[in-house]
Amino acid sequence: MNEHDAHPTAQPEQTPTTVPTADSRPDPQGPGEAAAPLPAVAGSPGQEARHEDGAQVSTDVTPPGIPDAAIPELVIISGMSGAGRSTAAKCLEDLGWFVVDNLPPALIPTMVELGARSQGNVARIAVVVDVRGRRFFDNLRDSLADLESKSVTRRIVFLESSDDALVRRFESVRRPHPLQGDGRIVDGIAAERELLRELRGDADLVIDTSSLNVHELRAKMDARFAGEEEPELRATVMSFGFKYGLPVDADLVVDMRFLPNPHWVPELRPYTGLNEEVSAYVLNQPGAKEFLDRYAELLQLVAAGYRREGKRYVTIAVGCTGGKHRSVAMSEKLAARLAAEGVETVVVHRDMGRE
Repeated sequence: MNEHDAHPTAQPEQTPTTVPTADSRPDPQGPGEAAAPLPAVAGSPGQEARHEDGAQVSTDVTPPGIPDAAIPELVIISGMSGAGRSTAAKCLEDLGWFVVDNLPPALIPTMVELGARSQGNVARIAVVVDVRGRRFFDNLRDSLADLESKSVTRRIVFLESSDDALVRRFESVRRPHPLQGDGRIVDGIAAERELLRELRGDADLVIDTSSLNVHELRAKMDARFAGEEEPELRATVMSFGFKYGLPVDADLVVDMRFLPNPHWVPELRPYTGLNEEVSAYVLNQPGAKEFLDRYAELLQLVAAGYRREGKRYVTIAVGCTGGKHRSVAMSEKLAARLAAEGVETVVVHRDMGRE
């Protein structure tokens, strides 16, 4: 289980400012001179705003507080480097959380405030905090105290692992430990354990990944954060023509060329599998309905296994010669079966219209 730092970075919300008047514009400054005060923000408490004519207006009215219902749920993911923080973060991202990787702890309250301003669009935030932040990591205790004073509900997930397991993982990827400096990997691990000792004691959930693979870790995160709902599976059913090549992103491929080709029926040739006459022709061929029934049953077994293994997305490629008739008709029927089973399904006809 290796660390990858590929999570989206939160973009700070821009604050509207008034246009500075002549007496508030900053003068050119040289190196080392004090910066001129920024122009007042219209409506900000404790500041003065200006009308277009330059008159100063008092803005002492304090804006209403953020309702408790608007405060997003917060999870802080931390732990030992190499213990699976990125895997845990990706799991939450797949469950619909807004994930921010390697955010300086001092910015966590700001991130929560931005989420509260999103009018419910960002209801759950997960932040990965670790020693990669170096000196910024020292601000974590103050940030946690700030969150507590604002009645923000937060949970800490701590990923733990044995020294032997961590050394093997770092050696397998041939990367140094972020704290080892000129020393050995074990020196970096020891230093990190000491830095994280207090945070580990405050953790709401500690997961030891020494003997876990990525799928087992995802299962533990799902059990903790997915609630009683089974992890959602999303399917893409893609029709294609073999003469244009296999889809490179296909997880499963089925071949409809065992059915007669409507291309050779003059009155059906101009149409596609989306046409009712073509679809009926394909489904009424010997073996077509039997195939649809049995393959749909097979997909139920496959989907259950994908969920257990933490796989969230599957692409089912349905092919025929040109990707116009048989594969299109069968893709539509198969997608309808999956949707009826509660699988979120998208249909894509890759090669329809290329002939």
